[in-house]
Amino acid sequence: MWGRLRPGWTGCVLLAMALFASGCTWGGTAHSGRATAPAPLPTTTKPGLPERPRELPLDMVDPCSLLTPRQRAELGLDGPPKPYTDSRFSHARACSMRDNHRGVATRLALVTDQGIEVWLDGTAQVEAKPIQVAGFPALEVRTPGQDTFCNVEVDVADAQFLDILLRDGGNQHVPPLDTLCAGAREIAEEAVSTLAANTP
Repeated sequence: MWGRLRPGWTGCVLLAMALFASGCTWGGTAHSGRATAPAPLPTTTKPGLPERPRELPLDMVDPCSLLTPRQRAELGLDGPPKPYTDSRFSHARACSMRDNHRGVATRLALVTDQGIEVWLDGTAQVEAKPIQVAGFPALEVRTPGQDTFCNVEVDVADAQFLDILLRDGGNQHVPPLDTLCAGAREIAEEAVSTLAANTP
């Protein structure tokens, strides 16, 4: 579990990742950074991704319910879940949480108006590596030149995906990018497991 790790879109998709790292609010305080104007998302097919095992629609899901208290404790997320609507990410319902001990923050966003293929579009300007999360096709997404955050995108339903971001929360020594990506994958595993368990 991330809680046990102890180491130490220009394209539309960059917007989705940079928004949390640069401008979303955390506990009512705006983070500084570059502002990026919203833009329409491209649509493509999903090359190289397997079929999802089932549909897990996000329409009626509360993003803050995707991690149970037990899961949050195991992941080290001791800050209370904070729901918000991310106007810069297609008005996605989102939830943010902190790990105050390690100084990192996570965001879970429910994207319900486009599919995971936006991350594979030629204008994305990111490095998207196919992975699996709890048996579902997913992408680990890194932004070249940015080493303070990592995204995991999970293909849960047609034209819907779950976005997980894990970022540094202001440490003097930023956790390695591999560590942030590993943490994002573990959070995604737990969130998708909860979603699957609560979807008929």
